[in-house]
Amino acid sequence: MMIMSMRPAFAVGVALGAAMLILFLGNRIKPNLRECITVIASVTMTMLVFSMVPGVLSGNVYVSHLWRIVDGIELSLRTDSAGMVFACIASFLWIITSIYSIGYMRGHHEKNQTGYFSAFAVCLASAVGIALAANLITFFIFYEMLTVATYPLVTHHRDDKARISGRKYLAYTLVSGQIFFASIVWVYVKYGTLDFVPGGFIQAGSLGSAIMCIMFFMMIVGGAVKAGVMPLHGWLPSAMVAPTPVSALLHAVAVVKAGAFCVLRVVCYVFGPESALWCNGAQILGWFAIFTIIASSLVAMRQDNLKARLAFSTVGQLSYIILGISLLSAYSITGALFHIVAHAFLKITLFMCAGAIFVTVGLSEISAMGGLAKKMPVTCICFASASLGLAGLPLMAGFVSKFNILEGALAIGKPFAMAVLIAAALLALSYLIPVVRIFFSGRDIVPLHGPSYGFIGRDASLAMLIPIILTAIIAIILGFLPDAGPHLYQMATDAAYEITGEGGVYLAK
Repeated sequence: MMIMSMRPAFAVGVALGAAMLILFLGNRIKPNLRECITVIASVTMTMLVFSMVPGVLSGNVYVSHLWRIVDGIELSLRTDSAGMVFACIASFLWIITSIYSIGYMRGHHEKNQTGYFSAFAVCLASAVGIALAANLITFFIFYEMLTVATYPLVTHHRDDKARISGRKYLAYTLVSGQIFFASIVWVYVKYGTLDFVPGGFIQAGSLGSAIMCIMFFMMIVGGAVKAGVMPLHGWLPSAMVAPTPVSALLHAVAVVKAGAFCVLRVVCYVFGPESALWCNGAQILGWFAIFTIIASSLVAMRQDNLKARLAFSTVGQLSYIILGISLLSAYSITGALFHIVAHAFLKITLFMCAGAIFVTVGLSEISAMGGLAKKMPVTCICFASASLGLAGLPLMAGFVSKFNILEGALAIGKPFAMAVLIAAALLALSYLIPVVRIFFSGRDIVPLHGPSYGFIGRDASLAMLIPIILTAIIAIILGFLPDAGPHLYQMATDAAYEITGEGGVYLAK
């Protein structure tokens, strides 16, 4: 049943309102008030999003028609199962990252905090807008808003390195965004609609296969860049110059997840499985994902900087989602959607651990972290737990998502994809477990003393430690009980069967 409601619009609006309020008040307010606005806005957004979950699970659709852009195209938000999975994760993790940001920014005495917290709020508003967009033009507006809002976060330190990284980020994302926009216009002129439809609205054979394949990849490129699909990933490691909470936002909450979600919308809600297979777009996309999974894992093994290693890990892990989508079975799409959830909690744990280590002892190079567990035992245990989960250890959230993708590959007879997924799990162990081994080795670290590192001799501050523990525990709970809380696994399954139909499998002719 369709329900006209302003809740989707309010969910986006509360974050935009918080951003404007923080920016308007600027440095005239005390840090406590600025941080209070951030936390209240994040909690309010989460409550609004989660309040719609029972209705969506019951088959209701909440729709906010905001205004008409041109004839036949409205700026509209609507809930569906796939969008609610992403919206729940983005909104809830805003609470986590807000609390963590307070501890990090204070512990590291960061400047430009007004701009930081206001841009962060716009990014989360954009992420939820992307999740709840009812059509391609609404999606594109929020997608580009996310690009622009992320730039001041990447360039937060305002030095030459940050500015170079920011320009690189914009070059990748804005160019690909304009190609995406051109394809949206093309689709509207040809098919007369931009509304997302489970199973797609583009009919196989409505264009020549080569022309349709070009249209497919013009639309995909916007998502592929943000998702870090090789060779379009170059901006992602460079963006690690930003503060760690921004890295967590990029890699776990908003930007790369928005890219993967863009691929899902294009493949499953614009083209649909039949057309994506007919034009060979899904098959080609799958090979790009396989290459990215293997190549990024090999590169990650060579990185001594912890954030760089985690960045290349993200490149590979996001391509699990892309591969699951390209396989186009109900199991694989379920796994792809749930991997958005699993990767979010696991990777944000890892990045927050990296930030806690940097603020507490001033270290960023893995080779210098021998014996770290003696000084930061809780942080190191959480890092170890998330590392095992990311590699797909049973009874962890990562296992649930990857097992579903494996089932999807088996369902359509793709043994090579299965072999790649198994090999990638071993590679993930090979670049993460050595870090854990160094943490728990017998050597003693040599902290970099200074005014920023006020917690030498004990674990991270509680403002950073509590979010780390919470996300690590949630990742474990979702491994035992994937449907705990807002039933994200059920919504992922519902979305997959809406896309593929009752049979749950599309086979290439």
